[in-house]
Amino acid sequence: MTSTAKISIKDLNFFYGKKHVIRNLNLEVQPNTIEACFGPANSGITTLLRTLNRLNDLIPGARAEGEILLDGKSIYDAEMPVAELRRKVGMVFDVPTPLPMSIFDNLVLGPRMNGIKAMSVLEEKVEKSLRMAALWEDVKDRLHTPATRLSGGQQQRLCIARVLALEPEVILLDRPCSALDPVSTAKIEDSLRMLKDQYTIILAPHTVHQAARVADQVTFMLMGNLIETGETRDVFTNPKDRRTSDYITGRFG
Repeated sequence: MTSTAKISIKDLNFFYGKKHVIRNLNLEVQPNTIEACFGPANSGITTLLRTLNRLNDLIPGARAEGEILLDGKSIYDAEMPVAELRRKVGMVFDVPTPLPMSIFDNLVLGPRMNGIKAMSVLEEKVEKSLRMAALWEDVKDRLHTPATRLSGGQQQRLCIARVLALEPEVILLDRPCSALDPVSTAKIEDSLRMLKDQYTIILAPHTVHQAARVADQVTFMLMGNLIETGETRDVFTNPKDRRTSDYITGRFG
């Protein structure tokens, strides 16, 4: 039977040199869902996210073993160049990283590098991506001002919009709210709920509470091992593993 998963991870092991940081991980992420991967520090979650769009290829001595499929095709396939993979699987990091240029130029840089020149098309992409990131009303009258003048929460939503401007299929978010206040966090969570209608989202949440609020599926990892995965309601109300229960109730971690 053919899998309907957007991303299938099979027997993934990941190493930094001799350090074994992900162990025999198997996971399927369904399309148009929010999958939250959580666990204490050093659980391999950031490494997992960076492996899904091959950012870890840039680290000397890093290597992956196993299989990662995007729509049934290996992300290491010669027919899927790294640049194309990273367009399809975009990533937003924990610290907002707007480029030292205008809001508009931040958003059109990627499309321009992909060969889009027509200003009307670029303007359309800018508005569409800002609306999807719930930032359009905040910035529509100052698109040509420096992005660094935005608040921290606005900068993070700009980074989400910058990924969206490339029209990805999957969005990876590595603790995108870790440096934000509760109001900004709520706005980003609202954006994620809206975005899952069009995208598949894999989130490393800031807290287990965030995972409970926004995720459809959750995965608990501990020291590089997948301990438990399932629907959010099931895992949070009736965890199958004592370690999951201990973590989500704050008894450790």
